[in-house]
Amino acid sequence: MHFILNSLFLGAGIIWGDWKNWWKYHSTILFLWFGDLLYNFLCYDLKMWKYKESIFAESLLSNHTVISLLIMFVTYPATVLIYLGKFPKKHFNSFIWVIFWVTIYSVIEYINVQYLDLVSHHNGWSMGWSILFNSIMFPMLRLHYKKPIIALLTSIPIILFFVLYFSVPIGK
Repeated sequence: MHFILNSLFLGAGIIWGDWKNWWKYHSTILFLWFGDLLYNFLCYDLKMWKYKESIFAESLLSNHTVISLLIMFVTYPATVLIYLGKFPKKHFNSFIWVIFWVTIYSVIEYINVQYLDLVSHHNGWSMGWSILFNSIMFPMLRLHYKKPIIALLTSIPIILFFVLYFSVPIGK
C-alpha cells in the first residue's frame, strides 16, 4: 500500500510540482530529510510512530526504515515541489494553503492508522500530536524556503521540546 500512496504523491508532484525551479526548493527538501533522519536517529529505540506494510509488498517494504526512506525520496520532494511551488502570495490564501496541507497529511495518517494498519503510534504519540506536528512542519518548510537560518534556529527549541516532553533517551 505504501507503493500506491507514494505513487499518488509522485504523480501529484509530476503534475503540479514546480519542476522547472526544483533547484529553488532543493535545500528545503534536504531540511525536511534532515528532520526525518534526525527523528529516526534520536528515536531509534523509542519510536513515536512506526511505518509497516500490511497489505502487499511486505517483502520489499520489510521495516520502518525502508518505508521511511521511500517516503523521504518520493513523498517529501513531491510535497515540497507542490507546497512551495504553488504557495499563494496573499496572506489569507497562504493560511488556507497551510491548513490544506496539514489536513492532507493528517487525514492520510488517520486513515493509515485507523483503517489500513500502515502506521502505528507509540510512547504517547497520537493523532493530536501528529496534527500539531504537521501544523508546525508546514509553516517551517515555508520559513526555511524564505529564511533558512531562522528556520534552522527555530527548529532547535522545537526539537528540544519534543525530545524533553517524550523523554527521548539521547544518551543511549
